[in-house]
Amino acid sequence: MRFTVTTDWKDNRPLKLVLAWFLVFVALLWVTNALLYFAKMGLTPDSVIAYYRGDEERFLQPRSYLGLLEVTHFHLLAMGILVLTMTHLLLFVPMPSRWKVWGVSLSFGSALAEEAAGWLVRFVAPGFAYLKIGAFLTLETTLAFLVGAVLWALASAQPNAYRSAACSEDDSDG
Repeated sequence: MRFTVTTDWKDNRPLKLVLAWFLVFVALLWVTNALLYFAKMGLTPDSVIAYYRGDEERFLQPRSYLGLLEVTHFHLLAMGILVLTMTHLLLFVPMPSRWKVWGVSLSFGSALAEEAAGWLVRFVAPGFAYLKIGAFLTLETTLAFLVGAVLWALASAQPNAYRSAACSEDDSDG
């Protein structure tokens, strides 16, 4: 990432190519995340509850402790790395600092809430289905924002905002 901090990062074609391809992968992850979610449940609390707690009428078994643990184990690593990478790239996008703070906070918070919500629906109370739906929608929206912001900075050859944001707080009011 040292190339993004230098003043000539916007003219570094190999770096821009790497970042563009990475954004393609993140966009495809975004799409497949939505497809997987909607293949298992919908945006209604009843569908989320049925997925995690089971539904005798539809012959759905409740999610097991071990099954949730295996999915959570993988997702915590993968989502942590993805959100870390995307929010790190957001630091270089020329935009107000408060947008960056919101992007970072919502990304990490919604990813963690989405993982926790399944456990809460299954083992605590069905009412946490609303948290699952909200966290999913927030994560999808935030990831789309991150991809869009980084893509915009790449495509429009914006100057690096990392040093200016780190050295001054002038953009925090915008």
